[in-house]
Amino acid sequence: MTARPTEHPRIVVHPPGLDGSRRVTEGDRPLGIATHVDDVSEILRLSDHYVTNVAESDLIDWQGGGPDDWPGLSEHHEEG
Repeated sequence: MTARPTEHPRIVVHPPGLDGSRRVTEGDRPLGIATHVDDVSEILRLSDHYVTNVAESDLIDWQGGGPDDWPGLSEHHEEG
């Protein structure tokens, strides 16, 4: 069985953590931590991956929820 060549990077937005943030990786390489869908766009831009619509891109594997799933963030944004 031969591995098929990957044409595009495989970007994974991992399931939300307890604080609602989500890790963003490319293969085994960590790219950053996102707390909003706009963060995903910026993380990808800084990694030289220009994706115009992260919510609908085939390059991104949203795990544990889609681009609108950021649970738990409202109570964690307050500084005390």
